[in-house]
Amino acid sequence: MNRFISIIAIIICMQHVVQHLTASSVLVEAESFQHKGGWVLDQQFAFQMGSPYLLAHGMGKQVENAKTVIEFPSSGKYHVWVRTMNWAPGDWEAPGKFRLLIDQVELNEDLGTVQGWSWQYAGTVNLKNKQARVELKDLTGFEGRCDAIYFSKKKATPPDDFEELRSWRQKQQMTNADEINIKQVDLVVVGGGTAGCAAAIAAAEKGLTVALIHDRPVLGGNASAEIRVHTLGVKGNFARIINMIDTKHYPNGSAESLLDDEKRMKNIRKYPGIQLYLNWQAFDVTTKEDKIECVFARHTSSGEVMQFVAPLFADCTGDAWIGYWAGAEYMYGRESESTFQEGVSSPEGMRIHFNKSILEKWEEYKNIVWSPLTKDNRVMGASVLWNSAVKDADVTFPEVPWAMDVAGNHQAINGEWYWEFSDDKVNQIEDAEKIRDHLFKAIYGAFYNAKKLPENSRVNLEWVSYLVGKRESRRLTGDYIYTFNDVRNNTSFEDAVVFETRSVDVHHQQVLLDKNQPDFISDAIYYKTSYHIPYRCLYSKNIKNLFMAGRNFSCSHLGLGGPRVMNTTAQMGCVVGYAASLCFENNVFPRDVYQNYLNQLLEMIKQSNTKVEEEMH
Repeated sequence: MNRFISIIAIIICMQHVVQHLTASSVLVEAESFQHKGGWVLDQQFAFQMGSPYLLAHGMGKQVENAKTVIEFPSSGKYHVWVRTMNWAPGDWEAPGKFRLLIDQVELNEDLGTVQGWSWQYAGTVNLKNKQARVELKDLTGFEGRCDAIYFSKKKATPPDDFEELRSWRQKQQMTNADEINIKQVDLVVVGGGTAGCAAAIAAAEKGLTVALIHDRPVLGGNASAEIRVHTLGVKGNFARIINMIDTKHYPNGSAESLLDDEKRMKNIRKYPGIQLYLNWQAFDVTTKEDKIECVFARHTSSGEVMQFVAPLFADCTGDAWIGYWAGAEYMYGRESESTFQEGVSSPEGMRIHFNKSILEKWEEYKNIVWSPLTKDNRVMGASVLWNSAVKDADVTFPEVPWAMDVAGNHQAINGEWYWEFSDDKVNQIEDAEKIRDHLFKAIYGAFYNAKKLPENSRVNLEWVSYLVGKRESRRLTGDYIYTFNDVRNNTSFEDAVVFETRSVDVHHQQVLLDKNQPDFISDAIYYKTSYHIPYRCLYSKNIKNLFMAGRNFSCSHLGLGGPRVMNTTAQMGCVVGYAASLCFENNVFPRDVYQNYLNQLLEMIKQSNTKVEEEMH
């Protein structure tokens, strides 16, 4: 299916300078600002709210102005609107307020004070020239956000309705499909986490040309210095490759992850067969006869669009975007107990881990049943990691009344993996910004409470991720669906390609009624010595040329609980890269490898840790 003309991202398909002039108006996309100052580019919710945007992520300290120069069709009076939102509405001042400066003149309107993404009127400006410098001035350091700025000589508010806005944006901006740059390779890998990096390396070592597309400036996904989760899981037959992209076992949230980012980038760049596209966000695919023909991606700052053509594709996006757009079958949420007969209320090897205070209040949860009687939309939640440091002098932290509805009286000065949020009423994809903002409240509120203690007077909030670290969302359906029963029974597969020993845990979560505590996570863990995952879980059941590797592999909710960690998903990536080389060499599809070339694949895996003939180091 070709949705290229109608999909949301074509609306924001722009020339290298992301602004458009009509006879009487100018639309400026905030992500195109030439100097972003202390504002950061946040692209992770573009498919829900319409575009990447700039975020004033100052952790309570005002950030440096973002600046750019705008060309206008003529001088004169312009009305100004800013697309923004108040991310924590309530009976308090909006936490993310900012203002607009035009040629160093500050407009009087506080922006970021309207609920929900919408256009806020910023006032008027009289331009003496056809060029002006525009700045975003952060007022709080607490997550102000700017999507776009619209200047018009007519006082007509741009549309807020999502579909109307999409159509309006398309008319405002220059879109010319004839100018799209086309890249043709042997394998397109979308998603630069450990699974995607491993797939690219494995395929490149077998001689394939690979386009590795990633929507952030650094590789690694959850293992990157932007999210900072250390890699877990065994490396199986692929230690040589995974050692190039994994992390040390640093504390989650540690700045040591910066060194692993450097290692990962260095090792990817040394492969001439890998064409790396950082800051490129895939937004659509075209399919024909149950095959993907190409992937479209756009640069998150410039808006430039590229088309990637290949016979084979690997979805390593985590959220399974490529499969989703292609029409691949997928799963989301917890299956009913009867679907796979995975009920594990009290099996041998089962352990329930609770905080002591939780045990006192929630004794009944000692008999958790993991699979519900009927299917629901609860999944493992997302985390936002953070940390602090002790300084030589006292450090202040501002009041955060808008955070207390989540934080309550909870006190903390560091955040580990358990700073997690999930609920059956929120979707990890559609509500990801809401989830991230909920965690912002928990972090800032708990830290503020801790700062009131004398012993924390010198503690400084050092780092907070603004990216959501997800554990689970869509899972693509393959020829085999891996379940908890395969772990429990150590099912023997003729096409076993990934090995793991990690215990199964799915982060059973409840919300406390007592608001003296924020949301909490309790571990329900099943201990198992070893298990294997078959190759048939790593390609789509109904899209012929689509592989998948990562947390979107073919599994049930409980089946994901053990092998979801990054070294294990990197194993999956290695298998996909090798299988892709067999597909390319024999002009076949992923399923054909299982049916006709399985022995060759297994031999490749067996030999994986031997040094490749080409000198790559």
